[in-house]
Amino acid sequence: MAFVRRFTARIGVCVAFALFAVPALADEVTVLCNFEVDWCEALKAAYEKTTGDKAVFIRRTDGESLAQIRAERSNPRADVYHAAESASAKQLAAEGLLEAYKSPRVAELHDWAQRIAEENKYFQTPIYTGVLGFGYNTELLAKKKLPEPKCWKDLANPAYKDEIQMANPGSSGTAFNMVSTILQMFGEDEGFKFLAAMNKNVNQYTRSGSAGIRAAAKGETTIGITFLHDSVAQTVQGYPIKTVSPCEGTGYEIISSAIIKGGPNPEGARRWMDFVLSPAGQNVAVTVNKFQIPSNKNSQTHPMAPKPSEVKLIKLDLDKYGSKEGRDRLLSRWENEVFKAPK
Repeated sequence: MAFVRRFTARIGVCVAFALFAVPALADEVTVLCNFEVDWCEALKAAYEKTTGDKAVFIRRTDGESLAQIRAERSNPRADVYHAAESASAKQLAAEGLLEAYKSPRVAELHDWAQRIAEENKYFQTPIYTGVLGFGYNTELLAKKKLPEPKCWKDLANPAYKDEIQMANPGSSGTAFNMVSTILQMFGEDEGFKFLAAMNKNVNQYTRSGSAGIRAAAKGETTIGITFLHDSVAQTVQGYPIKTVSPCEGTGYEIISSAIIKGGPNPEGARRWMDFVLSPAGQNVAVTVNKFQIPSNKNSQTHPMAPKPSEVKLIKLDLDKYGSKEGRDRLLSRWENEVFKAPK
């Protein structure tokens, strides 16, 4: 979509608005929620039922959350950033915009999640991981007599002219992860050459990371670059989508929840963190058919969820692109060498 609809859920009602939400009452926790609206609403309901506290949810993309937190640094209106791509949270922590918190639930997490939380000095704590890849509409592929894509490099094939959608890395953590994955795998110069070649096949750069695969499911495009759990979700809903873990290997995301420094309800923010790191908070994902791999060892994992052990994962250098300077440099080069490149 060329535009984004912004939602805020307050006492179960989604209200469209232009910029920032109305400040919460003193006993409410205000959460910037980057998830799909159904997941945000289900989390809100589960949090209120489990804790007896109230929550205000503001629907944002990852890029919009970053912009709001920075814009409100002198007077934050939100308490929690949920959920942040690890590199985004790392940037905010370096800028002094997050508050460290070691939840008592950390001891229940998988080793990888405990390691990420400790390495980041508890300015962020992982709630799930997901594997990057793409999906395609099998019916469209057959109808257009296109080759079956199996690898990242296949996506630069001129046969896929105007057949691919992905998000803009400036607004989407999913797309930023994809771009940094390509650069780490192929090297920066070769990686940008590949992205520029693939750009000729991209019919739209969306705001949301899952918009491309949803468009593929509806037959509006053939291929959508996304995380595998978002692709699997379309298949489970009955759409003709095949999920692909690229043959060269692929990256992954670490998604964390974090407390915004100076927010209006710090105690509520800590209670929120304890909730989303618990099985009660993480099991909400299964109830709304989400297929990520949760961080708590005792949480449920959907049986259709992708298994990292069955895909070829690269070693991500999150520090290289995790800083604000690294991200800005990457996005500037992407804008000039890829987005503005001739089709």
